[in-house]
Amino acid sequence: MRRAYNSTMSVPQLNSCPQCAVPYVPHRVCPACGYYKGRQVITVTVGA
Repeated sequence: MRRAYNSTMSVPQLNSCPQCAVPYVPHRVCPACGYYKGRQVITVTVGA
């Protein structure tokens, strides 16, 4: 009975980033551009 609940878990939904339009997990920093809630939080280097 305890293990029956594990089958109801689902994959997290993805939103598109308003800055770069790349899919990302909600409430997290976008891994492609580094923006969160309209401001840049981390600096992302291209090609690294």
